[in-house]
Amino acid sequence: MKILTNNKFGNICLILSLALCVVLMLSSFILRLSNPPVDNTLDESIEPTNETEEIIQVNVLNACGKNGLASEVQQFLIERGYDVVSIGNYDSNLENSVIIDRLGDINSTNKVAYALGMQDTQVRSEIDSSQLVRSTIIIGKDYFTLKPFSSSNNLTTNY
Repeated sequence: MKILTNNKFGNICLILSLALCVVLMLSSFILRLSNPPVDNTLDESIEPTNETEEIIQVNVLNACGKNGLASEVQQFLIERGYDVVSIGNYDSNLENSVIIDRLGDINSTNKVAYALGMQDTQVRSEIDSSQLVRSTIIIGKDYFTLKPFSSSNNLTTNY
């Protein structure tokens, strides 16, 4: 094998350095197999968190004509961990309150309905991802039946 024809010492140094590289790579590979860099077991000393729970984003619309109802529902939901993106007035008055699923996530919509004390019959699905919320809450003239307005919550209506 002729690597460097005139320099026998250079040939020996080149072969030894290549052999050393191979030995280092093999030892690194063997160490990696015996001690993997990632441990697949859970550390029992770490407390579990609720980071897997998603924030449910909603908007609240007042459809009964009484001032301040959307603000009260907003405050009620924020206190319970919901993200109220916007509040406003609905374009017409409604007799009954409804909650609309906007993303096809009926479980999140049912959680909001439960928090407000709404019945399953008041939940419907109208997919509209342009709303950028999971649910739209429309407060109708039956608002006094909802949890934010029950006597046990004692919320004021002077917003």
